[in-house]
Amino acid sequence: MLIRSVEKFLRAHEISPTKFGRLAARDPRFVLDLRNGREPRGAMEARIQGFMAGYEAARETGHAA
Repeated sequence: MLIRSVEKFLRAHEISPTKFGRLAARDPRFVLDLRNGREPRGAMEARIQGFMAGYEAARETGHAA
């Protein structure tokens, strides 16, 4: 489930849910909506997964925001 990956990511990187939503989905309520049962479509889920992977890679090379 996407929400589990997102929650783990938020804890690991100490990012607020609203900041994550703005950066990953351009929607500050994204994580709250996921917590309330929102099920994003495939394209959005791929976008979120891509954001998390890119953030991890940038952090490893020292280029994270």
